Amino acid sequence: MVTVAVLVYPGLNCTPNVFTGMGFALCYTPAIAMVGKYFCERKALAYGIAMSGSGIGTFVLAPAVQLLIEHYSWRGALLILGGFVSNLCVCGALMRPITLKEEEISDTSPAETEHEYTIKQNCLNSPPVQLISKDREQSCFCFQSIQEYRFLLMPDFVVLAVSFLFLAYGCSVPFVYLVPYSLNVGVSHQQAAFLMSILGVIDIVGNITFGWLTDRRCLKKYRNICYMIAVAMEGLCCLFIPLLQSFPLLVPFSVLFGYFDGAYVALIPVVTSDVVGTTYLSSALGVVYFLHAIPYLVSPPIAGWLVDRTGTYTAAFLLSGFSLISCSMLLCGAAVIEKCRRTRSGTYTTTNTDPKLQNWKNSQANC
Repeated sequence: MVTVAVLVYPGLNCTPNVFTGMGFALCYTPAIAMVGKYFCERKALAYGIAMSGSGIGTFVLAPAVQLLIEHYSWRGALLILGGFVSNLCVCGALMRPITLKEEEISDTSPAETEHEYTIKQNCLNSPPVQLISKDREQSCFCFQSIQEYRFLLMPDFVVLAVSFLFLAYGCSVPFVYLVPYSLNVGVSHQQAAFLMSILGVIDIVGNITFGWLTDRRCLKKYRNICYMIAVAMEGLCCLFIPLLQSFPLLVPFSVLFGYFDGAYVALIPVVTSDVVGTTYLSSALGVVYFLHAIPYLVSPPIAGWLVDRTGTYTAAFLLSGFSLISCSMLLCGAAVIEKCRRTRSGTYTTTNTDPKLQNWKNSQANC
C-alpha cells in the first residue's frame, strides 16, 4: 500500500522494500518454527505441506497479478495485494502457543521452584523498594540472550550453517538463468516460461511427497541422509544442464531439479530441529535463513559475470552444481566423523561396563 504513494513522495522509494522485507521476515520464520512445535510424529510431512504454500501461491498469483494489472493498473493491483497480504494477521492470530514437555520439566524443576519461593519470601519480608537494579536487569537480559543462542557453539550446527552457504549459492542460479539459457539454445519464449511452470509445480510435489516419504518408519532415522541425497541430486542436475540444448531434454531437468529442490526445502527445518532441538528452533531458523540470504544476494551477479567472461552459461551452472555437491559432501563427511567418534566412545564404554567382565573381576577379587 505504501508503494502507491511512491510517485507522489519520491523520498519513499526504499520504504516498500524495507517494510516488505521486515514484514515477511517476521511472518515466515515464526510460522515455520511453530510447525516444529505443533508436530512431532509427522514433522517432515507437516513442513512439506506448510512450505508448499509458497510454491502454490507463486503458481496461482503470477497470472492473477497480471490480470489485476490489466484491469486496475499497477496501483490498484498493489492495493488489492496489500489487502490480501493483510490476512496474515488473521493467520497469526490463529496460532495458539503451546507448552512442550521439556519446557514444563524445566519450568517446574526443584531448584527453580526453591529459587522462586525464596524470592517470594524476600519480597514479602522486605519493604516496597526497588529490588533489582538496572545493571542486574541488563546482565540478566544478556545472560538470557546468550543462553538462547548457545546453539551457535555446537559443532554440528556450525557444520550445518557452513553447508547452507554452499547450498544457497548453488540452488539460486538455475532459477535465475534457466530461462535465459533456454532462449540461448533456441527454445521459444513460451516453452522457456513453461519450463519454469513445470519446475514450480514439481517443486510443490517434492515438498509434500518427500516429506511424507521421510516420515515413514523405515526412513525416519535416515532423514539427514535423504537430505544429503536430495542436495547431491540437485547438484548433478546442474552439472548436466550444459549438455541439454533442446526443449525435450530440458523438461526432464525441470522435473528432477524441481522435485529435489522441493525435497530439500521441506527438510531444512527438520534437519535444523534434529540438530538444535525444538527449544532453540526459532532462533536457529532465523540464523539459517539469514545465512541463505547472503549467497542469494551474491550468486546471481557472480554467475552473470561468468557468463559475460566466458560467453556461455556452462561455467555458471558447473559452479552451481559443484557448490551443491560440496554442501552434500561436507555434511556426509561430518556425519561419518561423528559416527566414528560415537563408535569409538561406545566401544570403550561397553568394554568397561560389560557385566560379565565386572562379575569376573569381582570373583577374582573375592578369591
